Amino acid sequence: MTHVLADGSALDRRRSDSRGVELTSEVLRNALVVAAEEASIVVVRSAYSTFVVEGSDASAAILDKDGRLIAHSMATTLMNSMALSVAVPFLLADIPIESMRPGDVFATNDAYKGGVHTNDILIFKPIFVAAEVEYFSATLIHVSDIGGASAGGMASLATEIFAEGLQLPPVRIATAEGLEKSIMRILALNSRTPEKVQGDVRALIAGASTAATRVQELIENYGEEGFAAGVRDYLEYTEVLTRAAIAELPSGTYRSDYTIDDDGVTDLSNHRVAVAVTIQDGEVELDFSGTDPQVAAAVNSSISQSLAAAVFAFRCFVDPTIPMNDGCLRVLKVNLPVGSLLNAQSPYPCGGRFLPAYAAMEAVLQALSDAVPEKAIAASGILQPFSIAATTAPYWVHLAYEFGGVGARFGKDGPDATGVHFGLGRNSVPQVEPVEARCPLVVEEVEYIADSGGPGRWRGGLGTRTVFRLLADAYITTRGDRLATGPRGRDGGSPGVTGAFKKRTRAGEIVVLNSKVNNEFFHQGECFIVETSGGGGIGNPVDRPAAAVIDDVRAARVTVDGARRDYRVVVSHGDVDTAATTALRGGA
Repeated sequence: MTHVLADGSALDRRRSDSRGVELTSEVLRNALVVAAEEASIVVVRSAYSTFVVEGSDASAAILDKDGRLIAHSMATTLMNSMALSVAVPFLLADIPIESMRPGDVFATNDAYKGGVHTNDILIFKPIFVAAEVEYFSATLIHVSDIGGASAGGMASLATEIFAEGLQLPPVRIATAEGLEKSIMRILALNSRTPEKVQGDVRALIAGASTAATRVQELIENYGEEGFAAGVRDYLEYTEVLTRAAIAELPSGTYRSDYTIDDDGVTDLSNHRVAVAVTIQDGEVELDFSGTDPQVAAAVNSSISQSLAAAVFAFRCFVDPTIPMNDGCLRVLKVNLPVGSLLNAQSPYPCGGRFLPAYAAMEAVLQALSDAVPEKAIAASGILQPFSIAATTAPYWVHLAYEFGGVGARFGKDGPDATGVHFGLGRNSVPQVEPVEARCPLVVEEVEYIADSGGPGRWRGGLGTRTVFRLLADAYITTRGDRLATGPRGRDGGSPGVTGAFKKRTRAGEIVVLNSKVNNEFFHQGECFIVETSGGGGIGNPVDRPAAAVIDDVRAARVTVDGARRDYRVVVSHGDVDTAATTALRGGA
C-alpha cells in the first residue's frame, strides 16, 4: 500500500523479512490494537472490583521503550493511554532497562511520574527482542480501594496527596518466579478491600502478559526488522495524516479559558485554566500559560491527565479516523506550566484531576470553536463521581459516576447524559442489577431531567437524575463541578441547568449537599440523589424552529412551561399554537 506525502514523495508501507512474509503497516496496526483489546478483556473478566467488572473499565496499550504510544485498545481512554505513555521514562529512570529480565512486571501509581491518581494502578511488562527490551505492554484500572481518607479513592477534601491513599513508586511487582509477595502485602494492608485490590492487580498482570505474548508472536511471525519497520511506517503515516488535517485549519492564535466553581476546601473560587491555541505550519501549540497555580485542595491534575485533555480536544476538530498513536502527538506542542493546576507537584493532591483537565479540554474546545465556527460546540456537563461505602467492616464500596449533557454542536443538538469525556463513555456506568446484588442499596430512579439542556437554536443535551435508597448506613463522598455555574452556551445560547448532589431524609426533607463532600453520613432508609448538569445551547433560542420545540415537548425533553419560557413557543393540546407563538416571538 503506497501513500503520497504532502511533499509529493511516496511512503511504501510494505515490509518483508527473509522468509518472504509480507506485512503492511495497516495490518500490523490492527493486529496490535487487537492485542491490546484482548488484554483489556482479560483484565475485565479477571478483575474483582465491581466498577471494573460491570463497567468494563480497563485500559491496555503497546508502547516502545521510549514510552511512545504504538497502539491501544478500543476501550482505552486518552486519560489512561497518556498516563501509560508518560510513565515509561519515569519507570526507566527508577529501574534501569538493563536490569530488567524476562518475566518481570512493574507497577506504579505515582501521579507525579505519569500516573493518574492513587487508585489507578499502572502495570508494565517489558517485551524483549534479541535479549534487549524494545517494547512494553501495559494495563491500567481504577482499583476498588487503596486507602486514604475516604473509600474508593474519593478524598474530595484532601489538602495533600497523603490523604488520597498509598503512593507506589515504580516497583517490580512480579518476576518469572511469580508475584512479589511483599509488594502485594503492602497493597493489601493499605486497602479496605484487600481481596479485591490483590485480585485486580493479578488481573492487570494477566492482561499485560496476554498483550506481551501477542506482540512476541507478531515479532516471531514477521521478523524483528519487519515488525519494527511496520511500526515506524504507520506512526509516520499517522503524522502525515495529522499534519494534513491541521493544514485545513485556519492559521492563527485563538484564546479561551474555563473555570472550576470551587475547590471545596479553601475560600478561593473560579480557579481558572487558560489556553492559547496557535495553528501554524502544520503544527499546533497549546499553551496553558496563565493558568492558576496549584492549590492545597483536590482540584489539581497530573501532567498526563492534562495532556490527555488537550489532545482529546484537538482531535475533536480533525478527522476522527486518524489513528491515536505517537504519530498524532508529534505535531502537538503542549505547554503545561510546572506548579499550575495542570501540572501539580508533590504534595499537592491530584485525586480531582478531571476537574482542571475538563476545564483545559473545554478551554481548547472553545478556542477551536472560535477558529472553526462550523464545528463549534458549547460547554458540557461533566461526569459527577461519587462513592457509597460501608461505615464499618466488612467493607463494601460502590464507586461510580453519572454524566451531564453534551453541549450543542453547530447544526445539532447535544446528546443527552453522555458527557464530552476523554475518559470513559456512557456504557461504563454500571448496570442497576449487579450493583444492587453487590451492595445494600436500591436504585429507585434513573431519568432525564426535562428543561436541563441549555436553550438555543440548537439545544444542549439533558442531564440525569438517579436516586439510591440505602438499605444500610453509609458514608457518601462526592466530587462535582459545574453545579454552581451551568455549562456555558455559545453565540446567544443559554447555559445548561446546574445539577446537584442531594440527601432525602426518612422524613422526606431534601438537603442539598456541597459539590465536594467527604464521608457524609447517611442513615439506612435515606436516599442519595445525583443530578447532573445539562449542556449549553448554541444560537438564540427564539430561532429554534417551533416544530423542533414541539418534538422536544412530546419527547419530554422540554416541558410546556419551558417551551414558552425558553423558546417562546406556546403549546396547546399537544401542538404548537401558531398564532400565539407568532405573537410571542414577534414581541421578542
